[in-house]
Amino acid sequence: MDTTISWKELGFRYLDTGVYARADFRHGAWSAAAACSGASLTLHIAATCLHYGQSCFEGLKAFRQASGKVACFRADTHARRMMHSAQRLAMAPVPENVFLDAVRMIVAKNDAYVPPFGTGATLYVRPLLIGTSAVIGVHPSDDYAFIVFAMPVGPYYKDGMVPVRAYVQEDYDRAAPHGVGHVKAAGNYAAGLVGDIEVKQKGYPVSLYLDAATHSLIDEFGTSNFIGITRDGRYVTPKSPSILESVTNDSLRTIARDLGLKVEHRPVRWDEIEEFAEIGACGTAAVITPISSITRGDRTLRFGSEDKPGKTLQRLYDEIQGIQYGTIADRYGWMMPVG
Repeated sequence: MDTTISWKELGFRYLDTGVYARADFRHGAWSAAAACSGASLTLHIAATCLHYGQSCFEGLKAFRQASGKVACFRADTHARRMMHSAQRLAMAPVPENVFLDAVRMIVAKNDAYVPPFGTGATLYVRPLLIGTSAVIGVHPSDDYAFIVFAMPVGPYYKDGMVPVRAYVQEDYDRAAPHGVGHVKAAGNYAAGLVGDIEVKQKGYPVSLYLDAATHSLIDEFGTSNFIGITRDGRYVTPKSPSILESVTNDSLRTIARDLGLKVEHRPVRWDEIEEFAEIGACGTAAVITPISSITRGDRTLRFGSEDKPGKTLQRLYDEIQGIQYGTIADRYGWMMPVG
């Protein structure tokens, strides 16, 4: 282990821990997960992941809780979401038990890299599924590799839960209806890179995408789901066939109901935007990022303070983080103990 790590100064970037877990699908069956050393793979130059996009992934976190124990947040839900992604991409789904065994293995082997409680840092776990058969004609791979690696990370945005500005990206679409936007296909992210880069060059950290067909409905931010808190206290988030179902968003909806908020998961029109008192981007990496303003063309709409999150988003954030770090009872059974 690198003993020079400064836990409170970690960014959201790759750090090699020297070990990963791997299981392989060959001859119609999955092997058990095994620990591997290093950080490199050998792939055939005609592997389907390289040519035909048979690649999907997940992202989840392990937390050093107040008790000193380590637990993963909603690992079973991530396992099922990867199965859904694999089925959409004509890949061999990873059985839930293989997925969870590999996650437990890699978290346990990286125990020394799980940041201490109170630092705000976590162990980020990245499961990856790729087609490995040599294929030139367009058809699915026969063989697949399932890989899980992990690394300690700090907040996705270095300043933490500080509001940021967003810009509506209309020159590029993130995902099309009936496409693969609703699954965690690796190619989805390449499709949004140019649009996100252009928005950052304008001085905005976050892109907001509208529906590809009409640009009249809100889809999601570049890397996160959209959530809005209306002035009368409703939790509203878009429902669309082009949106990835965020595990964080699903968790926040459950918490919001328990806190007495009315939850609406439905198509959200752009012309509803002024009804929101608070807006956030939510996902595994950032949890909740408050949005201070959204600019579309030459018009900018503001939502709350530029310095601190709104009260409802802060309350939701505190509640989910409390469950993850073990300072609030895990009343939903979301935390999977490791070790």
